[in-house]
Amino acid sequence: MADSIVESKNQMVERKEGIQDNPLIEFHSILKEAMDILNYPDEVFELLKEPLRFLEVKIPVRMDDHTTKIFRGFRAQHNDATGPTKGGIRFHTDVTPEEVKALAGWMSMKCGITGLPYGGAKGGIVCDPRTMSLQELERLSRGYVRAISQIVGPTKDIPAPDVYTNSQIMAWMLDEYNFIREFDNPGFITGKPVALGGSKGRETATSKGLLYTLQKVLEVKNLPIKDLKIIIQGFGNVGSHLALYLYELGAKIVGISDVLGGIYDEKGLDIPYLMDSRDSFGVVTNLFKKTISNQELLEKECDVLVPAALGGQITKRNAEKIKCQIVLEAANGPTTKEAINILEEKEILVVPDILANSGGVIVSYFEWCQNNQGYYWSEREVDEKLKEKMETSFEQILHVSKKYRTNLKVAAYIVGIQALAETSQLRGWIKI
Repeated sequence: MADSIVESKNQMVERKEGIQDNPLIEFHSILKEAMDILNYPDEVFELLKEPLRFLEVKIPVRMDDHTTKIFRGFRAQHNDATGPTKGGIRFHTDVTPEEVKALAGWMSMKCGITGLPYGGAKGGIVCDPRTMSLQELERLSRGYVRAISQIVGPTKDIPAPDVYTNSQIMAWMLDEYNFIREFDNPGFITGKPVALGGSKGRETATSKGLLYTLQKVLEVKNLPIKDLKIIIQGFGNVGSHLALYLYELGAKIVGISDVLGGIYDEKGLDIPYLMDSRDSFGVVTNLFKKTISNQELLEKECDVLVPAALGGQITKRNAEKIKCQIVLEAANGPTTKEAINILEEKEILVVPDILANSGGVIVSYFEWCQNNQGYYWSEREVDEKLKEKMETSFEQILHVSKKYRTNLKVAAYIVGIQALAETSQLRGWIKI
């Protein structure tokens, strides 16, 4: 639980440092551009621009001081034409209906791109987990499940961890759902502890998916990974594991950031030392006399820039100052559409989030399959299957990008839209 709270503190501050545009407007903007390229009728855009279902709930929680606090929660189910919806639950003070709706739409795109039999979903609770005890977090988690229990389930909508939640919270939610339904439902939720039916390799799945995607990009650009200079904004679970994998392959991680700021060294940072030296709050930059802000870190020179904090970090206001060859989107929506156009003019390749960070939902799908089968895989088997999915998805998007002469972000949307439009048409919902 401590790791989740640590990441929470880091990313809450990073969100305030970033320039947060409305994510739903961003989603609509690129969705419409991809639709126009496909020449789909307006009814397709009308179907996909908002979730099919959106639930807002109030969650009363008895706090440790014996008062009762009412929390606001959401669950968005974007589209279930392909199958049950799938998506994480985030705990954050800045969760909004617009953000949850956009994240559900992005998840639909991810599932379409990677060929998963899901539509997208997302959930969130407006709260500050840094100020809550474990007992209060458990009561909140169970209360959320009770509030949404009628619209979720292993064949309806399958939740998972997201920003500021972890396997322990998933375990509480699973236990509450089982209590309500009166039988064991391991496939109700993914990202669980392995002891409760979770999948090996799930905790590092997003980081490994990013690594496999970057390796394919470097192959296309004919760049060796050894001595490649990389900056990773955000040193939480995803950013730190990715940094370690790249470090072990010989890349130079020249910059990282946490809640207090960033550190940069063009000679390369000692990533194992940084991971081992983080304090109980996940902070490591306090060990250094000279630090810079997260925004300054983004503008430092490197070969690969990885925004792994929160959305809206690269915008039209700072895109001109970005100095790299590749932006690998590890967070959801870290680069706005206007910024992508500027980066494209500068011949900087943006690897889209809905492809690059899809490792988490892919291995969540593997976990769901294992739960349904009652047969569990080795970590090696999980990693092999993940790598195959990531590489196949990248190759498909690259092909579409060349076919329609567009950037990888729009190409990724095209692939995701086509998958949703096909299943929606087969069900008789629309005609394309």
